[in-house]
Amino acid sequence: GIRCTVLDPRWVKPVDEQLAPLAARHRLVAVVEDNIRTGGVGWAVGHALRDAGVDVPLRGFGIPEQFLAHAKRAEVLADIGLTPVEVAGRIGAALAATEEAAAAAEKENEA
Repeated sequence: GIRCTVLDPRWVKPVDEQLAPLAARHRLVAVVEDNIRTGGVGWAVGHALRDAGVDVPLRGFGIPEQFLAHAKRAEVLADIGLTPVEVAGRIGAALAATEEAAAAAEKENEA
C-alpha cells in the first residue's frame, strides 16, 4: 500500500548523478543490499545525497559487520531481518516516524 520508486543500479560506485534529484522528490530513501552495510551501496548513496544537498531520510538495510552463524542463505537473511516482510515493515515504520516528525515540526512552526 506504499507507492515507491525502485532503482536497481548497474554498479555501486560511483553513484549515478540522477539519484539525488530523484531522491529529493521522495519522503524516504531505503537502500537494501545483500552485502555488508559498512562501505556498501547505502554508504555511497548517503554520501552522494549529502554532497548534493538532498536532506531526505535514509534507511539502510544489509548485512551487519559481525560474524554470522553458518546456515543456508535464507536462514541467515531471516536471522538478520533481511526478509521482504521485515524490510517492508521497517520501511513503513520509518515512513510513519518521518511523517510524525514533519507534522510535529509543522505544528511547532504554527505556534
